[in-house]
Amino acid sequence: MIRVEVAFARPDRQEIISLSVEEGTTAVEAVKRSGIVAIFPEVDPENGDMGIFGKVIKNPSAHELRDGDRVEVYRPLQIDPKQARLNRAKKKG
Repeated sequence: MIRVEVAFARPDRQEIISLSVEEGTTAVEAVKRSGIVAIFPEVDPENGDMGIFGKVIKNPSAHELRDGDRVEVYRPLQIDPKQARLNRAKKKG
């Protein structure tokens, strides 16, 4: 067994759930087992973006976790970062 954490945050609330899983458990499996979907129904383990300590995982359903990993479930972007910068620049001048 290995120890991992699953994390999700909204502006108003965040949770980090620790759990023990078998070696070979994938990021998606850990998110499902953590029960975080019961706390945050908007989390979609099958289609959401995930990372390990801030580094994006390209294929969470195939990424096997290591002892001590923290799986971060990311919220979808509200606006493209390039568009947000352009909007701020237009406001300034």
